[in-house]
Amino acid sequence: MADGNRAVLFDSPGTMKVETLDFPKLQMPNGRKAPHGVILRIVATNICGSDLHIFRGSFPVPQNLVMGHEMTGEVIEVGPDVEFLKEGDLVSVPFNVACGRCRNCKAQRTDVCETANPDVASAAYGFNLGGFDGGQAEYLFVPYADFQLLRFPDRDQAMEKILDLAVLSDILPTAFHGLMEAGAKPGSTVYIAGAGPVGRCGAAAARLLGASCIIVGDYDQDRLDLVRNNGCETIDLSLDVPLGDQIEAILGEPAVDCAVDYVGSEAHGVGAASNEHRPAGAINSVLDATRAGGATGVVGVYGPDPLAPTQAEREGVFPLDFGKAWIKSPRIAAGMAPIQSYNRELMMAILWDRMPYLGAMLNTRVISLDEAPAAYQAFSDGSASKFIIDPHGMISR
Repeated sequence: MADGNRAVLFDSPGTMKVETLDFPKLQMPNGRKAPHGVILRIVATNICGSDLHIFRGSFPVPQNLVMGHEMTGEVIEVGPDVEFLKEGDLVSVPFNVACGRCRNCKAQRTDVCETANPDVASAAYGFNLGGFDGGQAEYLFVPYADFQLLRFPDRDQAMEKILDLAVLSDILPTAFHGLMEAGAKPGSTVYIAGAGPVGRCGAAAARLLGASCIIVGDYDQDRLDLVRNNGCETIDLSLDVPLGDQIEAILGEPAVDCAVDYVGSEAHGVGAASNEHRPAGAINSVLDATRAGGATGVVGVYGPDPLAPTQAEREGVFPLDFGKAWIKSPRIAAGMAPIQSYNRELMMAILWDRMPYLGAMLNTRVISLDEAPAAYQAFSDGSASKFIIDPHGMISR
């Protein structure tokens, strides 16, 4: 085993650092032994848009938190109670930490596991949710391994497609979940708020589902180009034109069957207000863009935001245009995605080349662990790349 574990740590808003920590143990955050766990050598660990909430200071976490919740790794140590995994297995780690034993886990609601976090029914790696270290590191402890981990059936096949498989831990299933909550199906018209990596995964997932017209709204032209070049319609939200009018120019009507908010509370306004932080901007836009009788998925992160412009928003209370939306009999679903409800099927779609456009939309860029702090800044500044950290040099550049 290695002597230590180099990892990306949160230092302060706007600053990440790389330091060497102790090698992980088969041990829960409260110190209890975890014979149900494994230790992974990390093969790929991504920087997610949710990590930017921490980087920018809108999601408070303790100093020196180990970052990262999108991990793919190789099993190198197996606890005595683990029965279905062995050393050398290549696996994807769902970002939800889930026990597999509680009422919610048995109902496949791993996003709201009742036991992994003693404070609230939700646990995750690399957040202030249960004390679990993140995976932007060389090695990672994973509890409840038999239940949690998705094993790739063939290691060589998986390594050939590792850049696409690396997004199974969060953003691809999260994107798919948003579409499922919005009722997307073959022939649906879909509006996607946000062309960041998760929104681009949403566009790819909408194509997999057979959606007809897929419209993506954002302010960044490089990001919009990625989806436009892969068969999507685009809306430039910096233009001073109402969203409904821009949708009507594409569809012939001002609303879509399904809309998904992939942005969350870091949203901005539209047109003249595009430089203004408006935390409820994205959720109100998808409510407005959904037709009467349609549905809306909200998977962007919402919560108390210290950077929000009003005291109410800083406390997590957002001004929704619900009175205007109510008359349309809307269906709205929000929250984290239960990754294990989708990751195996999406893995098979990738392995059998049913999502050949995913990589082109994501525009992945492989970096070293030492390059991660600079990549956080580039991503925060609007880079159109999806940054994948390769701590051990195992991915072909």
